[in-house]
Amino acid sequence: MEVFRERRRRLLDLIDGVAIFHAPAASLRNCDVEHPFRQSSDLYYLTGFEEPESVLVVTSVHPEHRAVMFVRPRDQEREPWEGPRPTPDAVKEQLGLDAAFGLDDLGAKLGDYLAGAGRLHYELGLDRAFDERVIAAVRRLRGRRHRSSRPWPCCIVHPEATLHELRLVKGEAEIASLRRAAAIAAAAHLAAMRHAAPGRHEYEVEAALREVFLRRGAARVAFEPIVASGPNATLLHYTGNRRRIEAGDLVLVDAGGELDFYASDVTRTFPASGRFSGPQRRIYEVVLEAELAAIAVVRPGATVDQVHDSALGTMVRGLVRLGLLQGDPAELIAQESHKRYCPHRTSHWLGMDVHDAGSYFEGGQSRALVPSMALTVEPGIYVSPADDLAPAEYRGIGVRIEDDVLVTASGHENLTQAIPKGVAEIEQACRR
Repeated sequence: MEVFRERRRRLLDLIDGVAIFHAPAASLRNCDVEHPFRQSSDLYYLTGFEEPESVLVVTSVHPEHRAVMFVRPRDQEREPWEGPRPTPDAVKEQLGLDAAFGLDDLGAKLGDYLAGAGRLHYELGLDRAFDERVIAAVRRLRGRRHRSSRPWPCCIVHPEATLHELRLVKGEAEIASLRRAAAIAAAAHLAAMRHAAPGRHEYEVEAALREVFLRRGAARVAFEPIVASGPNATLLHYTGNRRRIEAGDLVLVDAGGELDFYASDVTRTFPASGRFSGPQRRIYEVVLEAELAAIAVVRPGATVDQVHDSALGTMVRGLVRLGLLQGDPAELIAQESHKRYCPHRTSHWLGMDVHDAGSYFEGGQSRALVPSMALTVEPGIYVSPADDLAPAEYRGIGVRIEDDVLVTASGHENLTQAIPKGVAEIEQACRR
């Protein structure tokens, strides 16, 4: 409980007004089957509370309350099926809040908490129905402005400016969770390498991944796993996972698990038959060289752009050597000719969300890294099977290599270093 209290205290130092965070409702998948519920990352970060539809109000202007929760009322018809819902009193005690109420009281009480606040910290557009409830409360306050000297929110601030800055730099407990999530990912990817073989299907490899994630304690996969064999590896977000793996295929696996609400996100590309062909190995070695060069850049003071530029420069020079591009590497990058084979950026933040909260820019410039940030490093080269301009031997080859990297005071820590990625290591893992 204390870690969540401390996060709310830190948030109060950043806001001048009121911040509102709300949990989504459970949603139907089809008929009366619901999608698995996963709590809002922002709300969980501040409370550790996992109930749907709950609302947290954090305020620096209320005379008595700094943190208030609204929760679903008890439902005698639903509880025999879903279990008992916590009462407001229990939630107040459990979370160390100043007050807690039933969700039915939100409409009547929200205006009381917004009164006196010049700024409202809230993510508009995430839930249109809830937006209307918040806007209605602000509208009612504005309508009373001629009868009250207290200010009303005239400015809405996205949480990126406050809470997401806190989430970007991880605490010790968060780093420990990221390390454990990375260890589970290592076991899952090794299982995928052992399981993938000609004649098996992509979904069988996916099943092996999911089995390890869940058996090792992950609450869920962090995102839908990508198991892309042969030409499917050239599709960046392929998730069909139905193709039969053939002899000579490369298999690209992009998968991560979520532990304690913290995600891993790892990609490995390996030969289904246990050995790279010549063209496969040549492209793989270019991507590996780029990934290692980019990871080496990660340290305090380096920028996200510098990490990307290191990877991209290495890949473009490699593409020229292989005959996939022709010309001066710097000019090819300036002309964006590389996007034919290297279409995506190299890194994204990692944490409670796979693409985690936090801005990539400060003052209009690429953001400098600081200790306890976590990011992915994931260069890739993808040659479409239909690319008539590419040498025939490279068509249909897709390679991505991705690790989870923590910025440390002296440089970096590769959280997923234990997963094989050298050519000899990969081939040995696949044969085993």
